[in-house]
Amino acid sequence: MKIYRNKKAGEKIIETYDKLLEKWGCDYREIDLDTKFGTTHVIKTGKEDGKPMILFHGVGDDSALMWIFNAKALGEKYKLYAVDTLGGPGKSRPNENYKNKYDDVEWIDEVLALLGLEKAIFTGVSMGGYLVQLYTLRRPEKVIKAISISGAVHAGTKKKGAKTMFSIFLPEALFPTDKNVIKLLKKLSGKNYAVFTENELILEHYKYLLKGFNNMAMTPHNVSGGFAEEEIDRIRDKVIFLVGEEDPFEKLGGKQLMLDLNMNVTFYPDSGHGLNHELADEINRKIIEIVG
Repeated sequence: MKIYRNKKAGEKIIETYDKLLEKWGCDYREIDLDTKFGTTHVIKTGKEDGKPMILFHGVGDDSALMWIFNAKALGEKYKLYAVDTLGGPGKSRPNENYKNKYDDVEWIDEVLALLGLEKAIFTGVSMGGYLVQLYTLRRPEKVIKAISISGAVHAGTKKKGAKTMFSIFLPEALFPTDKNVIKLLKKLSGKNYAVFTENELILEHYKYLLKGFNNMAMTPHNVSGGFAEEEIDRIRDKVIFLVGEEDPFEKLGGKQLMLDLNMNVTFYPDSGHGLNHELADEINRKIIEIVG
């Protein structure tokens, strides 16, 4: 499975990935786990005797970017494992099994086992929030707490999801000039968009992601359909949602769906899809409050 559009694009993404990691402001160790579906890259940091927390990023980004403003604060309380999703633009590398035999739950099972964890706290953003919901549904005994950031309950369809993605990301993502990258980040964010647009390294990395990542590499993650009503009932009291009210995904129906389904959700005014970046201190405190 081709992750990057070309070799040079991949090199630029990894180069800026490493620079972002250096900005985390804490000690960390990078490890690779040999799973059935390929090599899974994990960034390990935080309190050695803290409760284990698995971190999942979203589609089209990676752990280095996703947790740049969260790792240090959360690591003071928890032992963190930031996982680069297979098929994503980070450092994980799928193998032959990924294309035809991939299963998210089986993969997460294996990651936990290889990390020596029987259970963990799960926190994910966007697509990562879907993984948190799915794993909580399928393996509730392995989930201490479940937090989904910038992601609605998975009750939609693949067709609707694709249409929503196109309406938000196009045309800027097709023509990732400096001007369009800034325009897209503003579109995705609330009033605190400067956390992205005034950070030269984040802008550089995000531009390389838009230019160089092959989005088709994520297709084995089967997110078609949605959870059945009884499945949503089973996660309603287990998954806590944190959502920005200016998140374009929420404005296009996600927020109303959460309200209609009576999910456990906290809404943040003037904030968008990059909630854990835009309101990093507040979200860090909220996660600590939820987990204890």
